[in-house]
Amino acid sequence: MGSEPIVDEQPQRRKVARRIPKPQDLAPLLQFKKFDFNASRRRLSAALTIEDLRRIAKRRTPKAAFDYTDGAAEGEVSLDRARQAFEDVEFHPAILRDVSEVDTSCEVFGGPSALPFGIAPTGFTRMMHSLGEVAGAGAAGAAGIPFSLSTLGTTSIEDVKAANPEGRNFFQLYVMNDRSISYGLTERAAAAGFDTLLFTVDTPIAGARLRDRRNGFSIPPALTLKTIANAVPRPWWWFDFLTTEPLEFASFRSTDGQLSELIAKVFDPSINFEDLHEIRELFPGKLVVKGVQTVEDAKKLADLGVDGIVLSNHGGRQLDRAPVPFHLLPEVVRELGDDLDIALDTGIMNGADIVASIAMGAKFTFIGRAYLYGLMAGGRAGVDRAIDILTDQIVRTMKLLEVSSIAELEPRHVTQLQRLVPRGR
Repeated sequence: MGSEPIVDEQPQRRKVARRIPKPQDLAPLLQFKKFDFNASRRRLSAALTIEDLRRIAKRRTPKAAFDYTDGAAEGEVSLDRARQAFEDVEFHPAILRDVSEVDTSCEVFGGPSALPFGIAPTGFTRMMHSLGEVAGAGAAGAAGIPFSLSTLGTTSIEDVKAANPEGRNFFQLYVMNDRSISYGLTERAAAAGFDTLLFTVDTPIAGARLRDRRNGFSIPPALTLKTIANAVPRPWWWFDFLTTEPLEFASFRSTDGQLSELIAKVFDPSINFEDLHEIRELFPGKLVVKGVQTVEDAKKLADLGVDGIVLSNHGGRQLDRAPVPFHLLPEVVRELGDDLDIALDTGIMNGADIVASIAMGAKFTFIGRAYLYGLMAGGRAGVDRAIDILTDQIVRTMKLLEVSSIAELEPRHVTQLQRLVPRGR
């Protein structure tokens, strides 16, 4: 038997030639960023997502005001499900298409928008930041997107128009026990050039917003030992609050107290389809019904000739366990997509959520909390940052899907993965 050669299984080590680095080699690596002495600008520039803005907002805003924005009704199941629905999206990108440029503009409710989203109506907005709706309207105008003013807004119709004189303004209307107030607001919005009325139908009474109850949330904020203790690390908020005009509703007076008491006192729970006719007669612009949550109601509204609907469960702030608007969207689009403009809100925290909604047939989307997180994080600059973040995410998602315009987005680009499947009856 012959002997086999012995193989050295140890890898041969290669010697690395080393040298002392030269100054000219180090120079390109030394790229120290110029320090920005503006703390607010530093915070906002470091925020890369809406969740980043949310974290900044939570640090800088008193608990009652932050929780009013951040929270939802009862167990907050509706809000959690709405956000989960967007996370459960699977995208299907195409390949080999020219996306060197993308067009994010669209048409909705008879007019243009530079982006497929606008700012939703939110109440008590000056409580989040002293600039309130003025910051939101100004930022919307600069971005070329619509701004929506709430009946429960803290800035007047006329002042919002002044803040966004050339842009599109929408007015969100609740019907009140004193119908003359609702009708008067409708006429003022029309006179100020607001082009769309968002007639909101999902608030016959207030939802049980438990965070607000636990915090003793009220308008105006009450000074108690608890709120004072919470204010100590946030003196800037209280400085703004105490040195600007008193916080009150711009549309009506004498409504201090908790939200549920306000709605019970002021809102009319007896509104019905007949009220649409009254509002239609008063408002010459587009009439859109906000808060639609069933296909059957959407069909009835289309038959009545409204110009659009917003699929919405009020950001999860009314009936907990209400339908998820994004889940409802495909069926409503199949039934009515050719008859009226269908918009969507609730749960949007990323530009990809907006792209998915448009792909599934929505003409438009609205952001509420996402804009308010920016407002709390940095006033007008914070709202600008929120819009910039969503815009970057929309453009990036479209380019990665390889579509060059909003019009090219189709259901084939998205699969809604299922978690909640109804049991057979």
